Amino acid sequence: MRGPRPEAVPTLIARACLLVGLLDIAAGVFPRFRHSRMHTLAEVLPGTLGPFAAALALSSGVLLLLLAHGLRRRKRRAWRAAVVLLPVGACAQFAYRHSLAGIVIPLVLLWVLARNRGQFDALPDPRSRWRALANFVVMGAGSILVGLAIVSAHPRHLVGDPSLADRLEHVLYGLFGVDGPLDYAGRTSNTVAFSLGALGMVTALTTIYFAFRPEHPAARLTENDETRLRALLDKHGARDSLGHFALRRDKGVVFSPSGKAAVCYRVVSGVMLASGDPIGDVEAWPGAIERFMDEARAHSWTPAVMGCSETGGEVWTRETGLDALELGDEAVVAVADFSLAGRAMRNVRQMVKRIERGGYETRVRRVRDVAPAELARIRRATEDWRGTDTERGFSMALGRIGDASDGACLIATAHKRDEGPSGPYGDLKAVLHFVPWGTDGVSLDLMRRDRTADPGMNELLIVAALQAAPKLGIAHVSLNFAMFRSALARGEKIGAGPVLRAWRGLLVFLSRWFQIESLYKFNAKFRPSWVPRFVVYRSPQDLPRIGWAAMQAEGFVTMRLPHLPRRRPPRPRPCAHESRDHEVRAA
Repeated sequence: MRGPRPEAVPTLIARACLLVGLLDIAAGVFPRFRHSRMHTLAEVLPGTLGPFAAALALSSGVLLLLLAHGLRRRKRRAWRAAVVLLPVGACAQFAYRHSLAGIVIPLVLLWVLARNRGQFDALPDPRSRWRALANFVVMGAGSILVGLAIVSAHPRHLVGDPSLADRLEHVLYGLFGVDGPLDYAGRTSNTVAFSLGALGMVTALTTIYFAFRPEHPAARLTENDETRLRALLDKHGARDSLGHFALRRDKGVVFSPSGKAAVCYRVVSGVMLASGDPIGDVEAWPGAIERFMDEARAHSWTPAVMGCSETGGEVWTRETGLDALELGDEAVVAVADFSLAGRAMRNVRQMVKRIERGGYETRVRRVRDVAPAELARIRRATEDWRGTDTERGFSMALGRIGDASDGACLIATAHKRDEGPSGPYGDLKAVLHFVPWGTDGVSLDLMRRDRTADPGMNELLIVAALQAAPKLGIAHVSLNFAMFRSALARGEKIGAGPVLRAWRGLLVFLSRWFQIESLYKFNAKFRPSWVPRFVVYRSPQDLPRIGWAAMQAEGFVTMRLPHLPRRRPPRPRPCAHESRDHEVRAA
């Protein structure tokens, strides 16, 4: 079964609308264009209706540009809008110009749309009224830029030599239908006024539409979905270390027809983003994957999977025809093989000993064994110690700590013995949180620390968790995920070729912002086994869009209103190797 690919006809129709929109905007902005041969062609295309050609050209051009995106994605509502627009344009052309071509071209496009109506079956995206604000900002900025072009496109008719500030003021007044400080000779003043007013009207109408249309919020995990997923994890949770992260409550889920497998996902910027392997019986994975692809096809979403295993990648590519690309490696430590002895562990051993001599002690417990008052204090600390205003993580983060339903999760805490309970968190200095991986494993969820604590808190708690693991029945521990780990490792070896060295150099450069190299080296301290993880995608041209959606899902890029920061206690600038909190798990 092949994944849904864009059809040729919707794409061609979308490009035609895009071209018409650009021609209409050009006809409305540039006066010479309106007397050119290109304008003769543009005037018989749908959109330039009525005697106020410049204003109508601008407004219809903007609307066609907006419509093109929906047609390309096969949206049913975009198809309906085009079906209404084309005959209206044909009637207006005939009434105003008595143009036969003005009727034929819209009706031909209408016939193409009607003949291929079955291809425009995509359902609306999840949406909220934040879209209205985004539309107002984008359309407003675009209208100001186009407005500046309009007021500057008539130099022969412009009275005086107004400054840029005067032109901008005239545009802002004109968008609200009010005359500005500029003056033009002849009928040009009316043309500019109608054009600016049309831009303001389109911005206002589209914003009102997005603000008052019914909301369709993104899918959320219901109590019944969570119960079914937990039942699947009880039976098959040992197969994938990322399985428990499917219980994030800001994900949607589709189940196989038998109910024995499921795929969890989130829709971000038109990308249907799954993470890890499907949950449940491997034999039932194809059914869940098929439901996932059907959902993506129904909404014309771009399907993608982040961080699946090699087995998961093989099933996804076999069942859907998608492609897979190695994304990085997961660090997995076998508890039975871990020891601080030996030269390879010398740096970790010395750091742990130094911290312990500094008066720190550790505690490793299941969440269900932590007293409610202490658990509440840990929860407050992890919230206040977060390094960013936005909660990060998606594919390898649970998004909560201390929930009553997560009693099997593991908490490792570091405490300063000589500090009393006078502070807001008592003697608590650092926290690590692990989620279950089957019955005999755990997977690292987040790392948080007090920035005033001594360096090495993360190393101390990871060692403490590994040493306490046998008593808790834990045989293997999954640590952080290192992107492009194999490229970094091969690129630093002797004999590496120029291409590999250049690729490694680029990754090292990007590590200044994304901690790619530092995270790999941090993981390597514990001598783990490296398990490859893959991204599954439809086509190479989708990779930038998938990468952007993944960065939004992980919290590295936010598309929300800024807000006043909460008052937090001051903290010093962290050391480079200690600046990683829980977001490195999803880096």
